[in-house]
Amino acid sequence: MMTLKSEQKYRSWVEVDLDNFISNLREIKRLIGPQVDFMQTVKADAYGHGAIEISNAALKSGARMLGVANADEGVQLRISGIESPIVILGPSTAGEIDEILKYNLTPSVSDIFFARQLQKALAKAGRKLPVHIEIDTGMGRGGTMHNEALNLIHEVTGLANITLEGIFSHLATSESIIPCNDRQWQLFSALLQDLQKLNINIPIRHIGNSGAILNYPEFKTDMVRPGIMTYGIYPSPESEVKAALAPVMSFKTSIVLLKDFPKGYGIGYGSTYITGKETRIATIPVGYGDGYPYILGNTGEALIRGTRVPLVGRVSMDMCTVDVTNIPGCVVGDEVVLLGKQGQEYISANEIAAKAKTISYEILCALGKRAPRVFLQKGETGAVEPRLRRIFVPDEEKSISRIDNIIRHCFQARTHNEELGDAIYYEMFETLFGKEDRQLELRCGFRYDIKIAQLTETSKSTLLADTYFQLSTHVEYKKTIRSNIFMIGCASNNAQLAALIEDPHCEYRWILGQDDDLVVERDFKVERMRIDGEDIPVTETKKTGRGYEVWCGSEALKDKINCEVKIEIDIVTKKAKGNKTFPVYLLYPTRGLAINFNYENADLKNVRAESFFAGKHPLPAISAVKGEFIDIKISDSEWIFPTSGVIFIWDI
Repeated sequence: MMTLKSEQKYRSWVEVDLDNFISNLREIKRLIGPQVDFMQTVKADAYGHGAIEISNAALKSGARMLGVANADEGVQLRISGIESPIVILGPSTAGEIDEILKYNLTPSVSDIFFARQLQKALAKAGRKLPVHIEIDTGMGRGGTMHNEALNLIHEVTGLANITLEGIFSHLATSESIIPCNDRQWQLFSALLQDLQKLNINIPIRHIGNSGAILNYPEFKTDMVRPGIMTYGIYPSPESEVKAALAPVMSFKTSIVLLKDFPKGYGIGYGSTYITGKETRIATIPVGYGDGYPYILGNTGEALIRGTRVPLVGRVSMDMCTVDVTNIPGCVVGDEVVLLGKQGQEYISANEIAAKAKTISYEILCALGKRAPRVFLQKGETGAVEPRLRRIFVPDEEKSISRIDNIIRHCFQARTHNEELGDAIYYEMFETLFGKEDRQLELRCGFRYDIKIAQLTETSKSTLLADTYFQLSTHVEYKKTIRSNIFMIGCASNNAQLAALIEDPHCEYRWILGQDDDLVVERDFKVERMRIDGEDIPVTETKKTGRGYEVWCGSEALKDKINCEVKIEIDIVTKKAKGNKTFPVYLLYPTRGLAINFNYENADLKNVRAESFFAGKHPLPAISAVKGEFIDIKISDSEWIFPTSGVIFIWDI
């Protein structure tokens, strides 16, 4: 008897070859041509391959959208950081509407009742959302019946907060070339023609799945939805000559135990296999609990040292046994391939499916559900970090206490000190969020242009000219906006400034100071606010207990809520000459930074910049021309965390 090698990293694992996956996408793009987009189907954890990693690879390869089965799968992708459009391909339910809105998912609509409930929720939230209409042309599953589709579409077009972005159908037997596919295509095409006659424009039309891409290239629409073929599996044997696909998934394990048995010894539950001679049996740590089909007992095969070996005895929940009598030199720790290639031998998903009396889709989705995924790219296993299969628990991300504990313990482990870890944790959350209910804002492309100069002839009096500089600032950045109304505030003291910071509508704030010579209404002026190049009008100015407030807004901005926009603000104010510093603070996590301090018209001496940054990133690049300006820059790929900034210091 022999036991497992101590250095073996995993008992069993799934290898996902991202190079083969990307190669398959290139083949699909060749088949559909440059004018047709594709939606990567990542339902059921990308058919068992790992939805997060597959989605990222597909998007980098040009996928226009991602397709999931339900809102939970979409939430998982959003939480992982994926921002591209995610379409729920199954009929969406009323219970999913809150998550659809929160995570900006695109539902499919099969009936008017769901559409009305969605409209009600969108109107309450002041938002718009795209949807895709599903048409049943013969699948007999999801979608509105083709002969009732026009009525549904007419009603949905009347719902003010819903945008008709897509329309689609699904072919029931596209893996074979048979007349019913043509019938489905004719019904879908006729509907599209009717919509065109009625001047109803739905920009994205899709019906082609993997089988249609291979068997029906004439079914041309705006987009296709490849699934199984992206993972290197042909929809049918007949389609294998129509594309060059490479398998993406392998399921591997290791021998954990070797034993020699005499003739007549029973192996496994029920002793369904009796040795007919002296036999060497290898135990592998895989069973039906790992998705390996129970029905493969005494019929399945594995690859060891490039040779096929038979699976003997029943498949248990956690173990199987294989006959390795004819594998010379076989040892514990040897790699065992249950799906995939080893040497010149290959066990395909279709082969396993045929023996298990099922389909390759089920095999891919089920195999290795307890095993870590190891992602291979350019021959390296470290290209993408391995991780265990994620079984996503709905609402898990909403458990604030659970998330807080995870983060806090991470800091404790990183610092090797519980007290220091807690201190960093609380400081970080106070810096990022302040009060518990403040929403985290992320900004990018932050640019701050400052011009300090002597007061102009038209604006100065002798007293003001001796006491103040004129200060012009131009601020710009990108962020996701949550409202169509904004406030720019000017505070007279730190207490007022703190109150402005707490207001979620306060887009930018300034502290002018309490000086008898300054009049806030005169000496603090918002010259312009722009969003995506459009001027946003000032709707109201007022003095309150927290300072001077300039309110801007536009009804047209409602269409941009929850979208990333470019914000530009121009402010003119005054700067006391006796204060020989000018600070620029970043209160929100920001990616990329460029600050220009221009003082050529201010007669400042010995101007220098003191920068301070929170987080791990390089020091800023600083360039300067004496007597003219100082430039501070950090790459657009680098994050800057609160509280960071630069203080410009000078002599007069």
